[in-house]
Amino acid sequence: MKQRKEYKIQPVIAAFFAILLIAFSVSADQNKVDLPQSEITANTIASQISGRAEIEDVITAYDSLLAFELKNAANVGAAAAIVYKNEVVYLRCFGVKKTGGKDSVDEHTIFRLASVSKSISGILAGMLIADSTLNPDKKIVDYLSGFRLQTNEHTQQVTLRQILSHTSGMPQHTYDDLVEQKIPLRQIIPKLQEVGHASQPGELYNYQNVMFSLFDTIVTAKAGKNYAAVLNEKIFNPFNMPDATAGFEPFAGNPNKAFPHVWGRNGFRLLPLNDRYYSTLAAAGINASITDMSQFLLHVLNDTVSLMQQARQISFEPQIRTRLSSGYFSQWESVSYKAYGLGWRIIDYKGRRLAYHGGFVKGYRAEIAVCPNENVGIVFLSNSPNSSAAKSVPLFLNRFFDEKDKEKLASDSIQVNAISGKG
Repeated sequence: MKQRKEYKIQPVIAAFFAILLIAFSVSADQNKVDLPQSEITANTIASQISGRAEIEDVITAYDSLLAFELKNAANVGAAAAIVYKNEVVYLRCFGVKKTGGKDSVDEHTIFRLASVSKSISGILAGMLIADSTLNPDKKIVDYLSGFRLQTNEHTQQVTLRQILSHTSGMPQHTYDDLVEQKIPLRQIIPKLQEVGHASQPGELYNYQNVMFSLFDTIVTAKAGKNYAAVLNEKIFNPFNMPDATAGFEPFAGNPNKAFPHVWGRNGFRLLPLNDRYYSTLAAAGINASITDMSQFLLHVLNDTVSLMQQARQISFEPQIRTRLSSGYFSQWESVSYKAYGLGWRIIDYKGRRLAYHGGFVKGYRAEIAVCPNENVGIVFLSNSPNSSAAKSVPLFLNRFFDEKDKEKLASDSIQVNAISGKG
C-alpha cells in the first residue's frame, strides 16, 4: 500500500491564510444589517444611502420638467438648488446672463432676491431674538426714539414682531410709491406720521416694505454698524455665502451678475440696471448666487446648532392668517393654510407645514421654500420673470411629497404584515 504523502504548510504561509480568513470574517460582519426582519422598513433602507440617491428619480424628473418649462417660456437665465438631509442634492444653472449673449449663468452668478430678502432678514431676526439681542415685543419707539406715527397711541403700540409680520396697522404697501421713486428710507420714515392707520396693531395683515425695513434701522442702531455689515457678520460669512451682498453698488459692480429682462413683443428684452427697492434693504435689497442660497438653506435646516433651531422656530411661528388672492398659489395643487411668520409665509401643503416666500422686482423673480420636518428646501432664481418661476417650487414639492407618501405607505404595509405574520 502506498504511503500517503504529507504536505507541510510553511509557517509564513499559514499565518497569511489565517489573517485573510480573519479579515474576511470581519468584513462580512461589518456589512450585516443586524435588525429583525419586522424592523426593516423603507425608512431604514433610505437612511443608509445618501439624500441624493434616495430621491434620484424625483430629482431626475424635476430637472427634466424644469428645463422644459424654462425652454417653453423662453427664459433668459435661471438657477435652481435643492437641499435634502444636509446635502445639496441638486444645483443647476440655465441660460445666459444677458439676452443675445453667450456668457452663461454659473453657480456664482448673482441675482436680485427682491422680497426673498425678507426671509434672510427673518432668519437674522430669529437669531437676534434667540440670543436676546432683540426683544420681539419691545416697542419700535423704544428702539428708535424719534419714531412717530400719526397718533401717539399708535406710535406707542407698534412692536418689532408686528413690523416683521406685516401687522403694524399701516395701510397695505405704505409709501412703496416713494420707494419706487428711489427716495432713501431715512427720508421716508419721518413721513409715516402723515399716514392714518388702517387697523389696530396686530389685528390685520397688510404687506409692507417700508415698515418691514424699519428692522434695518433698528439693527443698525443696536449694532452700531450698517445693516450690510451685520448681514456679513451674522449670515453671509458664517453661512458660507461668498457671493452675497446687500445694496445696489456691490450688485452693479459685480462682473458676474444676471441682467434684468422684461417680456416684450419679440420675447424678452434687456433692461438697464436699476436701484429701485434697494432703499429697503431688509425687505428687498439682498443679492445672492444659487450657491449662496443653497448654503443658506443648509444652515436654516441645520438641527445641530441650537441657536439655528431657535431662530427657525421663532421665524416660522405663524403670527397672523393672511388674505391672499386665489391666484397667488395658482400653480400649487392645494394650499390649505396661509399665514405669515417673521419674514416668511407659513403654509400647509400636502399635509406638511412649509415656510415659503416669493420675490419680484422688475427684471427678477425668486422663490424659496423649506420643510423642516422633511429636512428639504428649494430655491429658484431668474432674471426673466415668467410663469416658470411660479411652477419651480411646486413642480418639485409635488413629486417629492408624493414619493414620501408612497414610502410611508410601503413602510406601514411592511409593519402591518410583520405584526400579522404575513409576508
